[in-house]
Amino acid sequence: MRTWLGRVVLAVLLVATPALGQGVKLPKATVLELKNGARVLLVEKRGIPLISFSAWLRGGSLGDPVGKEGLAALTGELLQKGAGARDAQAFAEAVDGAGGLLTVTSAREALQVDGQFLAKDSALMVELLSDLLMRPRFEAAEFDKARERMASELAAAKDGDPRLLIGTYFHAFHFAGHPYARPPNGSEASVATLRREDVLAYAKAQLGGDRLLLAVVGDFDTKQLSSRLQAALGAWARAGTAAPVAPASPAAKGRRVLLVDKPDATQTYFWLGNTGIARSDPARVDVGLANTVLGGRFTSLLNTELRVKSGLTYGANSLVLRDTQPGAVVLSSYTKSESTAQAIDLSLQILGRYREGGMDAAMLASAKAYALGQFPPTLETGGRVASKLAELAFYGLDASDVDGYADAVQGATRERVLAAIQRVFPRPEDLTVVLIGKASTIREVARKYGPVTEMKLSDKGFSPPAAKP
Repeated sequence: MRTWLGRVVLAVLLVATPALGQGVKLPKATVLELKNGARVLLVEKRGIPLISFSAWLRGGSLGDPVGKEGLAALTGELLQKGAGARDAQAFAEAVDGAGGLLTVTSAREALQVDGQFLAKDSALMVELLSDLLMRPRFEAAEFDKARERMASELAAAKDGDPRLLIGTYFHAFHFAGHPYARPPNGSEASVATLRREDVLAYAKAQLGGDRLLLAVVGDFDTKQLSSRLQAALGAWARAGTAAPVAPASPAAKGRRVLLVDKPDATQTYFWLGNTGIARSDPARVDVGLANTVLGGRFTSLLNTELRVKSGLTYGANSLVLRDTQPGAVVLSSYTKSESTAQAIDLSLQILGRYREGGMDAAMLASAKAYALGQFPPTLETGGRVASKLAELAFYGLDASDVDGYADAVQGATRERVLAAIQRVFPRPEDLTVVLIGKASTIREVARKYGPVTEMKLSDKGFSPPAAKP
């Protein structure tokens, strides 16, 4: 009975979802500018006694010195390993003891601190957040453990699923000489060079009140919380340097291939791509619809042809990665070593046909329904709303990115989407190709697709010597 009822409810939700997408609106925030330049966005959301926050600090791995890649990630991990009067254990117990959640994530362009606490513990929440940001302890013992763990995880990743690393190799090769080429989590070579003094220097240079964007959503009184945040965070000094900014990176012309040798591999993992669009690109909705059809869902063109029909792979997809500057747009899959050429050729055929003719009316209608159905859950909790508010502020966007989403989806035409496809998705003759596999088996195949640069998976970095800045 419960199973039957659950299916009925799910079916109703799936049918209703496109209509739900029409009514998604971002709540209006009260904007508070702290005296040090920090920007705070507050949204009261009564009914559930919870408060969620998302704090973004400009910089991220863009602030890593050359040769010290992974420093921002290591700093981010250490921020929650003791702060203020609490050592690592006491800090964790303070969060857990209140039934709270608090995480720090290091991204390419920002450090992100996300949390959730009961409304009654709002004072503790502010205390812990301000301690973490302004008074991290960076204790030597915690530094040693964190660095060792980072190094172990990097080494283990090379013994595991190459899909976890191929994006890092792609960025290192495609964006060579650009800040986006540098691995946010570091490499075995760079992590080995990190010292506690590097963390202290990063914190001084890259962390400060002028870098902070903080969104808070939940059950609180705006006036009271504003006063508390001003007192706790308003005196945080400015960062020691200006926030790093990545320059534009134009799309590459022609083809080039990176072959990463994994001698024991029985499969080939590949990314085919180029430079795409930035987060703020005016055609971002059309590009999202285009990506849904090409490789953004199970029934996509890529997955249908490479997995369902041909059986060449267990999965194929496409990705559009967007930062302040245009990121990568790629086709991604993996196949048996002996079917490498067949899988890549089929991917290129699909891409070529798609760029030429786009999608038909039925595909567009399906993509619209899918997009509208997937959108509401992205804002279903206070934490997700806080993260979205902070994200929009970070990229200089406003509420229309959310409020106007459904209208933009519904207004998309085949002609408009085709124009986005032809502008953003790469021509088959203009591709960066990255392969991870058994080089002795697939070397001649790799040469079909352009000049080949080789390196070994066992190398301590992700860039071949010729691609290093």
